Amino acid sequence: MKSIIKSELINHSDTFNKLAEMEEEILNLYENFRLAIQQNKKILIMGNGGSAADAQHLATELVVRFEKTRKPIKAIALTTDSSILTATGNDFSFDDIFDRQINALANENDLVVGISTSGKSKNVLKALESAKKHNAKTIILTGSQKVNSDNIDFEFNVPSYTTSRIQEMHLVLYHLICKLIDNSFDS
Repeated sequence: MKSIIKSELINHSDTFNKLAEMEEEILNLYENFRLAIQQNKKILIMGNGGSAADAQHLATELVVRFEKTRKPIKAIALTTDSSILTATGNDFSFDDIFDRQINALANENDLVVGISTSGKSKNVLKALESAKKHNAKTIILTGSQKVNSDNIDFEFNVPSYTTSRIQEMHLVLYHLICKLIDNSFDS
């Protein structure tokens, strides 16, 4: 058991160290958030499973606060309305649960953030495609598996193929973005 724990912690540390070398990419990711906030645009966030919880976590820290009290930021987790999610899944398809919301809510220059550890979540990719049709800015947070889609303006690839490591690094990214926002925007 101790060898499993040590191995996992070493793997986490190695991935974290690789992420620490991606400072320029992290600043570029933040820049997308900064521009949306500066232009008073919405940030629409989505993902499945653990990434759905991450969407809620990030939206909460943007709307409520991170480490300091500042003006609330227009952010919505598209993962929280069980009636919309289940009605869409029932009446249309699970692949449409975020797409329907994007078509209802996204405007030009809003920021649409998809979270997919595999980069293959059909419902996330479909929603990002619709977001581009609304001239929204699109981001995907994923792992080492590249998505390379014309519907994505910025792709952040965590240096790992392991779901748990990708999720851990995504959490670090959310907190870094929020820290930079706290330092850039006053109350």
